[in-house]
Amino acid sequence: MPSIAEFVEIVRGFPEVEEKPHFEKISFRVKNKILATLSEKDYRITLKLSEADQDVYGLFDPSSIYPVPNKWGKQGWTFVELNTVHRDILMDALKSAYTCVAPKHLVDLLNKNS
Repeated sequence: MPSIAEFVEIVRGFPEVEEKPHFEKISFRVKNKILATLSEKDYRITLKLSEADQDVYGLFDPSSIYPVPNKWGKQGWTFVELNTVHRDILMDALKSAYTCVAPKHLVDLLNKNS
C-alpha cells in the first residue's frame, strides 16, 4: 500500500506533469489534461484510463480499482483506493493513465526512461 507521499512522488516523476488544484482535490496534469486527481481525505485517487485498461485493472483487484460510479466511470475515470492497492499495480495503472492523456513524444520519453 503506497502512501500519499509515495503516490505524489511517483506521478511527479513522469515527464512534464504539473500539480494544480481541482475543486477540493489536487490534480496531476500533462499538457493541461488530467491524468489523476488525489483526494487526501478519502485516501483515494482517480485515474483517467482507457475503457479496456479500466476493465483489466478492475479484474486484478475490484475492491481497490473500480469505475467511478456515474457517467464519468463510463468514460474511463477510475477510483483507486490507496489504502488497499498494491504498489506495483498502482505503478502500472499510473503509467496507463499517463499514456492515455500524454502526447506521444512524452509517452516515448517515459518508456525510454522506465
